[in-house]
Amino acid sequence: MARYISFRRPDGTPSFGRLDGETVQDLGVQGASAFLKDVLDGDLAALAANASFARADVRLLPVVPNPDKIFCVGLNYATHVAETGRDQKEFPAIFTRWADSLVADGEPLVRPPETTRFDYEGELAVVIGKGGRRIPRATALDHVAGYSVFNDGSVRDWQRHNIQFTPGKTFPGTGAFGPALVTPDDVADLASQRVQTRLNGELVQDQPISDMIWDVAFVIEYCSTFAPLNPGDVIITGTPGGVGDKRTPPLYMKGGDVCEVSIGVIGTLSNPVIDEV
Repeated sequence: MARYISFRRPDGTPSFGRLDGETVQDLGVQGASAFLKDVLDGDLAALAANASFARADVRLLPVVPNPDKIFCVGLNYATHVAETGRDQKEFPAIFTRWADSLVADGEPLVRPPETTRFDYEGELAVVIGKGGRRIPRATALDHVAGYSVFNDGSVRDWQRHNIQFTPGKTFPGTGAFGPALVTPDDVADLASQRVQTRLNGELVQDQPISDMIWDVAFVIEYCSTFAPLNPGDVIITGTPGGVGDKRTPPLYMKGGDVCEVSIGVIGTLSNPVIDEV
């Protein structure tokens, strides 16, 4: 299975590559393609390595560290809609994140001092490879470069200051994205993969992707209607039920915790949690 990562070389410069066990095949070209999004509309398997590093000698970056756009789908599992007490709508709720809110696998999620209600949300991330506008659902999956794992860390009180979610969804260091991009041909049955979130080892979310209200193809069609999609754009597809904010008593992330999100063959994203000081 081919896994593609973004990273900093031992000298600190950004690049991207193919992960082969504990070896990273460096596919970036200094002065040309330094970022994964630069090559997502081509054949990743055909890229030749120009160097290799031990995995331990590079620092992971978010899978796409510099996307032009990050779309987040809210309320995309019936269990989550039910636990929020909301009515299911005809169309998905879409909000945005900023790229500087992202951290990589292994890096700390940061709880800001403005809240004690920092919540986890395990989600499937879809990375666009072939751009387009008004992409029909029938061909939407042809535009997918691959899949990854996301933790849409949510500052719940700021999320609910008004009807728009964005203030609680894009504090710096609150969204984890990784560890790698897995190409669609390596995910034979996407629908059967389960989104599983563990907080300090306790399973708190567990639901198959097949339970999405709006599937990946529909969301690509919908988002590409109001905004052009570009290579490297990311769509975060929504979280299952079981979020900490709706538990009795509530269960929030805090400094010293570890949160893991696993999605079948796509991988496991693991992040410690720290309190911002």
